[in-house]
Amino acid sequence: MARTQPNILFLLNDHQAYYRHGWDGGARPLRPCFDSLAAQGARFDRAYTTCPLCTPARRSMLTGMLPHNHGFVTLNERDNVPQRDQGLLFPYLERQGYDLWYFGKWHSGPGTARDHGCRGFSWPGFGNPYLSEEYDAYTRKLGLPKATFNLDHVFVEPPGNPNKPKPGPGFRCNKRSLTDHVTGTLETPRETHESAFIAHHAIEALSDIAKNGAAQPFCMSVHFYGPHNPYLASPEFIDLYAAADIAQYGSFESDLTRKPNVYMRENNEPICTPEGLMRVPNPLAWSTWQDIMRYVYAQITEVDAAGGRILDALDRLGFTENTLVIWTTDHGDSIASHGGRYGKESYLSEEMLRVPMTLRWPGQVEPGRQIEELVSVMDIGPTLLDAAGTAFPRPTEGRSLLDACSNGRPGTARPWRTDLVVETHGHHGDRVTGRALITDRHKYAQYREADRPEMEWEAYDLKEDPYEMDNLALRSDRKDTVDDLRRRLDRWRTETDDTVEID
Repeated sequence: MARTQPNILFLLNDHQAYYRHGWDGGARPLRPCFDSLAAQGARFDRAYTTCPLCTPARRSMLTGMLPHNHGFVTLNERDNVPQRDQGLLFPYLERQGYDLWYFGKWHSGPGTARDHGCRGFSWPGFGNPYLSEEYDAYTRKLGLPKATFNLDHVFVEPPGNPNKPKPGPGFRCNKRSLTDHVTGTLETPRETHESAFIAHHAIEALSDIAKNGAAQPFCMSVHFYGPHNPYLASPEFIDLYAAADIAQYGSFESDLTRKPNVYMRENNEPICTPEGLMRVPNPLAWSTWQDIMRYVYAQITEVDAAGGRILDALDRLGFTENTLVIWTTDHGDSIASHGGRYGKESYLSEEMLRVPMTLRWPGQVEPGRQIEELVSVMDIGPTLLDAAGTAFPRPTEGRSLLDACSNGRPGTARPWRTDLVVETHGHHGDRVTGRALITDRHKYAQYREADRPEMEWEAYDLKEDPYEMDNLALRSDRKDTVDDLRRRLDRWRTETDDTVEID
């Protein structure tokens, strides 16, 4: 096949604190490599997940579908029944002549990326790279010790769990899933961090491709485990942040009285009750949270640096001019928001839904573009296939971001979407079903909990109330606005065959 398609590099972070962090003053998470990439391409300022959980969101990226249509709606495989999911994007790329590579977190459904023809490594389920054969071989090859951490803050999930890590030195990430609810400092060399390990193998593969002069284009997915908790980072990145410089998050002091009941759920001691409900007001002072946020921000910067090393390798190896790069996150992080949370639950706040996203394609996407259209992680699959000269063989809710970049390319008659839907089917065993509709200004969400008879609503003016403190669904003077949003959500549900019962 003639080399007409670009190479593709898909960088994905996991569970990233983004929305409003440092936007209103104070320190903000430093992402110099992401920002540099965005300056060379398009930055999507209103990018959303499809669901604030790994598996549903990641499956949406690979299918172009909303979770209720691809069928992988929770982290529990027993709840996931494929619906209209007709396969992932990999075989369509392969038919276009692409050499497929995948490094890092999978958590996109059964099996691993290897089962879909990808070289590299990934692990079933959530996984833990620190326990992998690949990590063991990596540390032995480079003469490195296994990563250990000096823990600072420790939360307990679920409440009453006796297996609580102890603060102090020598902690190893030995759980089957890399999900410890802790903060801490890497004691071993920076190269022992999972992000450095994954980046190292991606760079090795790129070097081999360049050395061998492959005739076919490559599609390489590099999916980091951070900045998802555990919030563990190297000292040089932690030292970038002074706790006193981190401004109090805008909804930290919320008493949640004007929020749907789903916001009361929290599963981390000491900020929850034994019954798994949020303690209001938060028992930890903001000064404690400032120190916690140092680790959150530091890990974001550490993962950013790992992604930057891969981008530097693209430059050094001569791939940049013919490589489309997308860098984003599967979903957000509710850390410190809405009363001061640690873990995410089933609510659909902006902190959970908004993600950073950028796309660079030299010669095709104008540098420095800032795009305000509503885009989604479900647009990634259609974008990659579009760039490769093909498409999914069936309808998808996702669209090619290349259309948004060009405000409608020749031959593209459809205008870009003016509203967008995000969904939840519960988390931590909660039987919650919810949908949120987002427009250029407003947001409306509805929830049904299995153990509560009534449906609940929330609605916000995101321009006037970015921290979602004034629930318009409780205000009679905003009834017309809320009713219009409800009708728009109903239309979305009809158009996408969303038959899940909520109301």
